[in-house]
Amino acid sequence: MDGSRRSRMQRAAFALAGLAASAAAPAEEGQGWDWMVEPYAWAASIGTDLRTITPPTDADNETSFSDILDKLDGVFMVRVEGRNDDYGMFADFIYLGLAQGKQRRVLSTESDLDTRLLDAAFSFRLSEDRDAGLDVYAGIRYIDVDLATRFTPDNPVFQPRTLDVGNTYVDLLLGARYAWRLSDRWGLTLRGDASVGDTDGTWSTSVMAHYRTRHGAWLLGYRYLDAEFGNGNVDVDLNLSGPLVGYGFRF
Repeated sequence: MDGSRRSRMQRAAFALAGLAASAAAPAEEGQGWDWMVEPYAWAASIGTDLRTITPPTDADNETSFSDILDKLDGVFMVRVEGRNDDYGMFADFIYLGLAQGKQRRVLSTESDLDTRLLDAAFSFRLSEDRDAGLDVYAGIRYIDVDLATRFTPDNPVFQPRTLDVGNTYVDLLLGARYAWRLSDRWGLTLRGDASVGDTDGTWSTSVMAHYRTRHGAWLLGYRYLDAEFGNGNVDVDLNLSGPLVGYGFRF
């Protein structure tokens, strides 16, 4: 691990520690906290657009979820959230490994993508209802990406070439969430956020319906995420979009 990546990981760890400390203070003052641990599945289609300046190269891939099932190297997704009457905190972690190939007019491409995404934030409630109304939040968006693309020309005169874009990015994350209580059991949540910092900018939006049960809640919705990053020679645009389903265990 190089020094730059280690430094970014330390910054993310310090930010998470700060969020935990901020949440612990109200709990000690007797304000009750509700916690939810939510493993979930995101049936996301994935689009990647890779461009280089030297040599000029352009490669894009759009993979539907049904095709992704055959190409997954690994996947893990979980969200943890705690709330009291005034404040809250959450962490949302995604790991996705994907390998895919594509035949073009004069060459073929093979891409290997490993992505780790962590959103961690501290929220402030602007309404009196713990489960309804407007929340605003601020924190970090941590993205660790390893994207290797091999270009193999159809003409054997030209040599294959591999581009490897691997780096860690830490952004400042700002967002808002609005929840509606539709009935005693049903609710709806709309969320949107954006980040800036090490990346060239990311943004995400989602809409989630939730059905309360005795020990938690079922969640079903749709999420879109777009991230742009790279270096002086390589630019990558990565987007994920699709339905999401999960179950949140309350305690």
